[in-house]
Amino acid sequence: MIEISGVPFHSSTSWPAGSLERSIVDQMMNSSATFSYRSMNEQQFEVELRRSIIRSSRILNQSNAAFEVFETSRSNPMYWYTTRYGGFQLRPGARPSVAIDDIYRNSHMYGFECATAMVIVYYHAVLNVIGPAKFDQLFPDLYLYSWNFDPDLALQTGFSAQFVPGDVVYFNNPQYHPQTPEWRGVNAVLLEDGTYYGHGMGIMRADQMIASLNESRAPWATQPAYLTNMVTRPGFAYLASVAQIRSQRPEKVKYPVIEHNECSISFDRYVYYLNNTHLNGPTP
Repeated sequence: MIEISGVPFHSSTSWPAGSLERSIVDQMMNSSATFSYRSMNEQQFEVELRRSIIRSSRILNQSNAAFEVFETSRSNPMYWYTTRYGGFQLRPGARPSVAIDDIYRNSHMYGFECATAMVIVYYHAVLNVIGPAKFDQLFPDLYLYSWNFDPDLALQTGFSAQFVPGDVVYFNNPQYHPQTPEWRGVNAVLLEDGTYYGHGMGIMRADQMIASLNESRAPWATQPAYLTNMVTRPGFAYLASVAQIRSQRPEKVKYPVIEHNECSISFDRYVYYLNNTHLNGPTP
């Protein structure tokens, strides 16, 4: 269900019938979870960003960007420096908005794994909602590597029995073949028609995604792949608020980069590494 200022919201007629936005709102209203907003503007921002996430996912799926493990990741050297860990560091003087857009415009020059793809989708989607000037202000020093993210993206994860289009979910392959660890799982965006986009997999139904992962299990495997109930989302309300700030914001403290060299991990696993790096150091 949807609540705005504590009042249940029952109508999706603000969006045209058959539109992607209408589909998103209808599924939110029919969800057992409660989506609470302080205002209609805040709700509309989330719907628009979810629509943008879906659009960015479909465009990336149609692009020539390759699926690569970290060792073979590549990027356009005009905008990015590919580190020895397989991450993409924004070059000094490059505009973040132009560099993110270049991944889509010159996709044949790029190769990355599926967690990195999800973060790229998020940045591209936010860029198309808030515009290049605001994007460059919020994300001046991008580093793309696995689930590493800027604090202003405000990614958060939780568990849900139901998903909404624009959510990122995780298909887990607990007994993956040791020779293909990149298929330990797949991060995927739920699209409006119930299919999922996973970089390296394409757009598939859930059963097709699971069947594909099952082909990459160890010979002794007894447990099949499955769709977890974990959901990852950007901080919609937070982004809606910071997008309205016109003054210069104070310098932010960034999260450390956990260079773990494990392709296709879930956001939850990355956060675990992030929270424990002060105790054990980065995972080798």
